Amino acid sequence: MKKLLAEFFGTFWLVFGGCGSAVFAAAFPELGIGFTGVALAFGLTVLTMAYAVGHVSGAHFNPAVSLGLWAGGKFPAKDLIGYILAQVIGAIAAAGVLYLILTGKSDFVDIGSFAANGYGELSPGGYSMVSVLIAEFILTLFFLLIILGSTYPKAPKGFAGIAIGLALTLIHLISIPISNTSVNPARSTSQALFAGGEFTAQLWLFWLAPIAGAIVAGFIHKAFFDKE
Repeated sequence: MKKLLAEFFGTFWLVFGGCGSAVFAAAFPELGIGFTGVALAFGLTVLTMAYAVGHVSGAHFNPAVSLGLWAGGKFPAKDLIGYILAQVIGAIAAAGVLYLILTGKSDFVDIGSFAANGYGELSPGGYSMVSVLIAEFILTLFFLLIILGSTYPKAPKGFAGIAIGLALTLIHLISIPISNTSVNPARSTSQALFAGGEFTAQLWLFWLAPIAGAIVAGFIHKAFFDKE
């Protein structure tokens, strides 16, 4: 239960901090933080919670990460369902709190895209489904390689959280214009449920591509790097 609570709170913080920065601060009149600020916010959420609860649950906060670690032989299959449920529930809870805050604004009209992910007309830069699928696959693959490498027993101790947080920042710097950056099915699900419409219809891609990339990364690490 401690592990599941850690995953719940970690994923809650990731969505609340990352998506919250996109919803409230990215384009704030004259003083908006822009893409760079949002990218940094996502990285900081993972970095901070990795040190806060990483010793409890391993700090996955992402169904793709859990499945990638399983593929790499670093996580038991019996714990996958519990972790993924905790992550998705934590993400949805955070999105719900963001919604409550946003709808309390004096000039509120609608929630807009609500930092949801999309392709085609829903892509910030108008990128196609194929472009988004490729980007999400590659970015999640490298994210998992960084996670598996930085947490490897022979890697420098105590720095994994920094490497992983900076990796997620870099991923967002690359791909916010492409897909609004997912690499995390729980994060995508939470925002799509509130944004609705086509965002929900496109959600399948943001489960398929990150999970496929993560599993391939797990197999690559296990085959080539997790050996003498």
